[in-house]
Amino acid sequence: MSYVSKSVVVRARLLAPAFLLMGLVACSGKDETAAPAPAADAAKPAATTPTAPVAPPAVSSKVQAMGSEELRESASQALRENRMYAPAGDNAIEYYLALRDKTPDDASVKSALTDLLPYTLIAAEQNLAREDFEEGQRLIALIEKVDPKAPALPRLKQGITRGVEVAAQRTTEETDRVKREAEAKTKQLAEQQKLAEQRTREAAAAQQIAAQQTAATPAAAPAPTPAPAAADTARREAEQRQQQAAAQAAAAARQTAAPTLRPVSTPAPRYPADALRSNTSGEVLVEITVGTDGSVTSARVLRATPARTFDREALSAVKRWRFEPVAAPVTTRRTLAFSPGN
Repeated sequence: MSYVSKSVVVRARLLAPAFLLMGLVACSGKDETAAPAPAADAAKPAATTPTAPVAPPAVSSKVQAMGSEELRESASQALRENRMYAPAGDNAIEYYLALRDKTPDDASVKSALTDLLPYTLIAAEQNLAREDFEEGQRLIALIEKVDPKAPALPRLKQGITRGVEVAAQRTTEETDRVKREAEAKTKQLAEQQKLAEQRTREAAAAQQIAAQQTAATPAAAPAPTPAPAAADTARREAEQRQQQAAAQAAAAARQTAAPTLRPVSTPAPRYPADALRSNTSGEVLVEITVGTDGSVTSARVLRATPARTFDREALSAVKRWRFEPVAAPVTTRRTLAFSPGN
């Protein structure tokens, strides 16, 4: 099959979502019209404004070093395997961009890039929605490399900046909330410990008084007294309260010290071709276990809507996720959304 024929096949496969690009362009136009609004944000102190991730190179050095024929074959293989824009360094759009640099007058290469652009725009929007800013920045770099004047670029870049600000603010608020809860729990446990110690002292005093009364009773007229039994009961209750307070303190300490997962790379799942053609959307709830080195050691689907449509791509994506190393394995849940209209 000649390369021109392959380009025709690519056009036929990518024609269906073309209307999505039109919608994105329309949205971009609205955002550009309202561009003066961020002026208020510019007045904020620079120290409180997080910066977006540094834009990575659009095309990896490994891809740039490949020859023209190898790039054509790799691009065709990536399209057959539905690797349109991911993973980084091994996807169709990077191969075509490198090929365009080597053969700038090849119309078929330019056409293929034009057809791939809508998919990359959708993927960038999805990564911003799930707050995967590193992957979103990479996709924005690809879009800008394809078309530096793409109408959606200003909105996407602004989305990166705002998303980082919101995520940083949410992290700060969550940290403050956990700190307040830990302080309140510590204060409560201290009060419980103090009350338990007071009851222990009261029980010991009652036992001492009972012993003195027993010693003062004449030997000829011994009489049973419930005081020692009451003292023993009070002492046992005090010991139980102390044990409960210690258990609660240990649980609070474990909860406070629980490791927080910090994502390093969470690439988006590939959109199944059948679901994209039928405009099917859905979501998958997965449970993952992250090892101490930050890699995902196990993953399973807990719930999927619709069933068995996006499961495989969701599991394939999360198994490639990477987080910062943690002291102990962490099990958590994540929801992956699939929406061709985002």
